[in-house]
Amino acid sequence: MNTLDDFVTLLQDELGLDVTTENVGLPFDRVPGWDSVHMLSLVVLLERETARRISLPDLLEAPSLQRVFDLVTLP
Repeated sequence: MNTLDDFVTLLQDELGLDVTTENVGLPFDRVPGWDSVHMLSLVVLLERETARRISLPDLLEAPSLQRVFDLVTLP
């Protein structure tokens, strides 16, 4: 997972979320189908995809999936 497109595809395929690159910046409460259980699944999924530990507290502070992507991909 190197690009935003890869991230969106992962969200669609693995979590079944109806998100696009255009709406990935929406607040979580506006993401169609989002609930808090998705965050836990997302952490596990991202750790598997990136082969590194992901900080749950950092992700819980993220206001959007875009910020989650940024946290995971920024060095």
